[in-house]
Amino acid sequence: FKENRKDDIWLVDFYAPWCGHCKKLEPVWNEVGIEMKSMGSPVKVGKMDATSFSSIASEFGVRGYPTIKLLKGDLAYNYRGPRTKDDIIEFANRVAGPLIRPLPSQHMFEHVQKRHRVLFVYVGGESPLKEKYIEVASELIVYTYFFSASEDVLPEYVTLPELPAVLVFKDGTYFVYDEYEDGDLTSWINRERFQGYLNVDGFTLYELGDTGKLVAIAVIDDKNSSVEHTRLKSIIQEVARDYRDRFHRDFQFGHMDGNDYINSLLMDDLTIPTIVVLNTSNQQYFLPDRQIENTEDMVQFINSILDGTAEAQGGDGFLQRIKRIIYDAKSTVVSVFKSSPLLGCFLFGLPLGVISIMCYGICTADTDGGLDESESPKKEHGDRELTDEGSEEEQEEKKEKYTELSDGEPKQKTILEKKKD
Repeated sequence: FKENRKDDIWLVDFYAPWCGHCKKLEPVWNEVGIEMKSMGSPVKVGKMDATSFSSIASEFGVRGYPTIKLLKGDLAYNYRGPRTKDDIIEFANRVAGPLIRPLPSQHMFEHVQKRHRVLFVYVGGESPLKEKYIEVASELIVYTYFFSASEDVLPEYVTLPELPAVLVFKDGTYFVYDEYEDGDLTSWINRERFQGYLNVDGFTLYELGDTGKLVAIAVIDDKNSSVEHTRLKSIIQEVARDYRDRFHRDFQFGHMDGNDYINSLLMDDLTIPTIVVLNTSNQQYFLPDRQIENTEDMVQFINSILDGTAEAQGGDGFLQRIKRIIYDAKSTVVSVFKSSPLLGCFLFGLPLGVISIMCYGICTADTDGGLDESESPKKEHGDRELTDEGSEEEQEEKKEKYTELSDGEPKQKTILEKKKD
């Protein structure tokens, strides 16, 4: 594989036999291989035990399991999307194909536009902008498609101020890249590769962190059709659509189903439905200080964040990190006991029992040692007295003489018998 891999395009799953996520991916990966072979794809699908072939895994920068990479010549593209069959196949077909795909006719343009919610197109001939466009495409092809077309292929409603130009088609309209207003082309494409309004989940929120935008989310219950849930979702959608030119450079809009993920992120219990604005770069978040009743209230809330008058909560400071460690530990313990009480008792009860026994042993050892030490000085003190006054035999002789002088023989015998005993 190492010697011949550049002759083909490879989609490889680097896994570890003991990894639970790898085992979960295995049936999906088998389906990917079967379907790509049946559709005649030039991409070869394989998997490698990264623990057995650690040198090759290290060569490709594998640091976690499972890691999915598409290997194309000297390039290795990381897959960072959802681990579903359709998403993995779509990624492989996109990256394995041409970097810039030409659109030769209006019919082809319409066909491609129906298939893709976000579409980047370069219009014009050779230019420094095209070179930059190709450079950005080589980096961001893992996320989206890049096309090129002539001006007469574009829909009639498109008007371009000048050529060459880069456009993005999404949300039922189009936007033209302006170097002076939008800055670097890479940053602009990275920001615009998402639709204006999204159904946000944990993975999408992680991906939005690369855009540098604040994320305004309506946290609702999709199964709840009450007026309050529907109203907050509609407010966010209206702001995303009607105030795009005003807020799209700084904000991404969407809704999230349920508050479980957002609670773990904020380390707080949010009552739904509600609206929260997240800063994914520093883990800060903003909550409205009053009820959001309409679009105007939401716009006012966003403006207060932009001008710095809204109070930021959370963050990535030292105290917040300590709080995060405690919260994660608490969540882990609770989740273990909820899923398997017996396992929780074993995991946490056994170590506590061992520690308790050790502490009891240490305390008991200290008490016995104290008695021995208290007796030891007495013995040493007695030895010292004998040493000062002579040996034990000398002491006996002295006492015998003293007894003879004082009370006579009977007294001497009594003392000697006691000494003997």
